[in-house]
Amino acid sequence: MKHEYAGIVTELEDRVCPHCNVPMEAWLAPPDSGWGVIVVCNNNECPHYKGSDSDIINKRDDSRLGCRYAENPENGYSPINLLAVCR
Repeated sequence: MKHEYAGIVTELEDRVCPHCNVPMEAWLAPPDSGWGVIVVCNNNECPHYKGSDSDIINKRDDSRLGCRYAENPENGYSPINLLAVCR
């Protein structure tokens, strides 16, 4: 997969989410995160994402934060949990 931002093209392996088998998408992380381009599962029906709002310990009861499955290509595609707002 190719990701282009500000004229810079990054070539990444095609990856699928191990939880739902949907192709993952490239995403440019915020500059202060320490990550560059990561790959993310954006499937709202993914079992990793669905219900993840109840998996976060010590969060406010009214918070809708959960986690999407993601991988960091710069670290051998190691898995990470990407904080996200759950619907």
